[in-house]
Amino acid sequence: MSVVSCRDVTRSFGDLAAVDGVSLSVEQNEVVGIIGPNGAGKTTLLNCLEGLDVPTSGSIDVLGFCPVKDAHVLAQRVGVQLQHAALLPRLKVGEALELFSSFYARPMPWRPLLETLGIAAKEKSYVAKLSGGERQRVFIALALIHDPELLFLDELTTSLDPQARLAMWEVVRDIRRRGKTVVLTTHYMEEAEALCDRVAIINQGRLVALDTVRGLISAHGGDSTLRLTLDRPTPPTLTSVEGVSSVNSDNAVTIIRGRGAFAQNVLSHLTQAGAVVTDMTMSSPGMEEVFLNLTGRTMREAP
Repeated sequence: MSVVSCRDVTRSFGDLAAVDGVSLSVEQNEVVGIIGPNGAGKTTLLNCLEGLDVPTSGSIDVLGFCPVKDAHVLAQRVGVQLQHAALLPRLKVGEALELFSSFYARPMPWRPLLETLGIAAKEKSYVAKLSGGERQRVFIALALIHDPELLFLDELTTSLDPQARLAMWEVVRDIRRRGKTVVLTTHYMEEAEALCDRVAIINQGRLVALDTVRGLISAHGGDSTLRLTLDRPTPPTLTSVEGVSSVNSDNAVTIIRGRGAFAQNVLSHLTQAGAVVTDMTMSSPGMEEVFLNLTGRTMREAP
């Protein structure tokens, strides 16, 4: 049985379908990322999976339960880190962890958790006085305090600096190593590539692709680019080389785009033609290109 399963889920607000017929499943010990432009419906979908919102139509199972009707059961087994959250302003970090620990039957020791998240020195600080990144880590600690089987993370590292972001990635990897399951949203392509077993791309409320990072790049990434500097004019026969999509010359640089083993084929062809390569660089498509090709927008346009 899948840990998370949603079938034909729609969530409408008047005439707007924020989530439009989405079906997906998440297996045990899997990290699945949900990415999409701003307003694509990924947080609305996550809210439905968490039981914080009720779908207009369709069905959702989480650990075999309905996330709305069985919220009291799932609260002991599921951890949630919201994109926007707040605590009482006069609550200290240690007090918040102690309070939340009392909500669960088998909470984890919370001081080692603060150590792991790099905020042990903030135990006696007021949550309201922390920086945005420090507060984010407090809410992640609160989501982890009961050692959940399944963890929902909405924009996990948005407020974190690069060093803290890398540390948080290790936390997620450790969660996975302990057999847990994670569903996360992110607008960092490198985060999706680094953490996720599979990535779901949502656009205008619809699921437009779901696959491994490698599978998405292979299917939707487009051509790789080979840039060469040659000791002579570009042979016109390069356009006929297997795998080559296009050949263009920009001053002394030859730009060749293609797929598969086209680069090896090009170099072999140039050797046979007696041409010498004096400089070479190659770039391959990544998740940014996949996202652009599927949604028509770059992640920089849709934070």
